[in-house]
Amino acid sequence: MERLYIFDTTLRDGEQAPGCQLNTVEKIQVAQALESLGVDVIEAGFPISSPGDFNSVVEISKAVSEPVICALTRGIEADIDCAAEALRYARRKRIHTGIGTSDYHIRYKFNSTREAILERAVAATAYAKKFVEDVEFYCEDAGRTDNEYLARVVEAVIRAGATVINIPDTTGYCLPNEFADKIRYLFEHVDGIGKVCVSTHCHNDLGLATANTLAGVMAGARQVEVAVNGVGERAGNTALEEVVMAVKCHPETQLLTGIQPEHITRVSRMVSGLMDMPVQPNKAIVGRNAFAHSSGIHQDGVIKNSSTYEIIDPQTVGLDTNAMVLTARSGRAALKQRLRLLGYEVEKDRLDELYRQFLLVADKKKEVRDEDLRMLVGLDLSDNHWVQLQSLKVTSGKGLTPHAVLSLSIGQQSYQAEADGNGPVDAGINALKKIVLNRMIIQEFTIQSITRGSNDLGKVHMQVEIDGKAYYGYGANTDIVVASVEAYLDAINRFMVKNEVKTI
Repeated sequence: MERLYIFDTTLRDGEQAPGCQLNTVEKIQVAQALESLGVDVIEAGFPISSPGDFNSVVEISKAVSEPVICALTRGIEADIDCAAEALRYARRKRIHTGIGTSDYHIRYKFNSTREAILERAVAATAYAKKFVEDVEFYCEDAGRTDNEYLARVVEAVIRAGATVINIPDTTGYCLPNEFADKIRYLFEHVDGIGKVCVSTHCHNDLGLATANTLAGVMAGARQVEVAVNGVGERAGNTALEEVVMAVKCHPETQLLTGIQPEHITRVSRMVSGLMDMPVQPNKAIVGRNAFAHSSGIHQDGVIKNSSTYEIIDPQTVGLDTNAMVLTARSGRAALKQRLRLLGYEVEKDRLDELYRQFLLVADKKKEVRDEDLRMLVGLDLSDNHWVQLQSLKVTSGKGLTPHAVLSLSIGQQSYQAEADGNGPVDAGINALKKIVLNRMIIQEFTIQSITRGSNDLGKVHMQVEIDGKAYYGYGANTDIVVASVEAYLDAINRFMVKNEVKTI
C-alpha cells in the first residue's frame, strides 16, 4: 500500500469563502480537530495578508505538533520572510510559494512573459529554501497551463529545491481525463520528478473537484489538497471526506491515508458550525441525507442487508446510528452527549445555560434536532456581546404600518427606540439604527429554514458594510424577526471587536 498524503486547506483556502472567517481561537480549535482526524499537512494561513492571519499561523504552530504546518506566500521575498517568521514555533514547517503559470495569468495578471515568470519561480523557490527544507511550489492555474511550459517550470523549481509540486486546477476547468493526462505528462517529461511529491489542488466550479483529484491520484499524484465539507472560494475546494472515503472504499487503488474516518462527521459538523456554513442535506458522506432512505424499496433492502444500498457503514465516519430523540424530558447528560457528537465540548457552567435555552426550544417543539442544537450554541455565544437585545415588540399586519419598539443594553447602559418600516424586520432594524451605527448598510440578507415546521428555529445570515468594510453576522430564533435583529447586532459586535471599540 502506498501512502496518500492529506493536505488540509480549510483554514486558508476554505476560509476564503464569504462569511466563513474564523478568529484565532476558532482556528486553533479546528486545527486541533484536524490533528485528531489525522491530516498530514495543515495549511494554517497566508501570513502576510493580515496581522490576524500571521498570528493564527503562529498560534496554530504552537497548538499542534504532529501535522506539518504550512504557510502560503506569493513568489515574493517579503511574503516568504513573513511566512518564515510566522512558522518559527512549528515543529514541522513548510513554506508554500508559487506563481501563476497559465498564459491568462502571465499576460493579464502579471503583464509579463513566460521566461520572466520562470525566473521568478526559480528565485522564489531558492529563497524559500533558505528558511525551510520543505518547500512546496504551486503553479497557479496549472489546469489551463500549456503542458510543455508547465513541465519546464516544474523541472526548474525542482532543481531550485522544491520538495512538493502543487498542480492546481485553480478555476475548476479541467475534465478528469485532461487533468490525469497533465499529471502523467509531467511524470513522463520532467527530470527529477520522482524525487518529489506531486500534489493536486482542484476547485469545484464545474462540480468535478473530487473526480479531478482522484484522476490525478490515479495518474501518480501522492498528495491531495482538500478542505472539510469542500468549503472554499466560489464553488469550493475538493472535499476531504469524499476523497478519503473514495480511496477507502476502493482498496484496489492500493493507497492508504492516515485519516481516522470515525472523526469525519464530528469535524465536519464543527467546521460547519464555526464557519456558519450549513452542509447541504444531500452532500456526500456528511450530509443529513447521506445515509437516509425514504423509498420503500430502498428501506426494504437496507432492512434485509444494509449493503444493498449503503457502500459505507455510517459508523465508519462517526455517524451515531443511535436515534436518540431529544425532547423537553431529556436531561443534561443527553444534551452534553449530543453536543459532543456535534463537535462541541462544553463546561458545566455553559452547559447549564445551554440546557436552559434547550428547554425553551423543547417546550415549543416535539423534538429538538441537531440543527437546532447548533443554533443554540451560536445563540449562547451572543451572551458575551457588548451590545445585546433586551426586548423587541413589533406590530404588523394587513392595513397596518409595521412598527417596532426595542431596548438594547450597551455595556451597563440601556437604550430604547422605536421606528416604522416597510415590514417587521425593516422596522426593527430602523429602530436599531436610531441607537447604533446608522451608517451600516446591509449588503446581503438571507433567511434559512433550518428544518421543517412553523415552530422550528430559523437562521439569518447578514453581510453589512461599515466604513467600506464588510462584516458578517447571524442570528437564530423561532421568531424570524428577532433572528434578523440579532444578526444585525452580531455584525455590530464583530465590528466592535475587530476595531477594539466599545462606543458606537
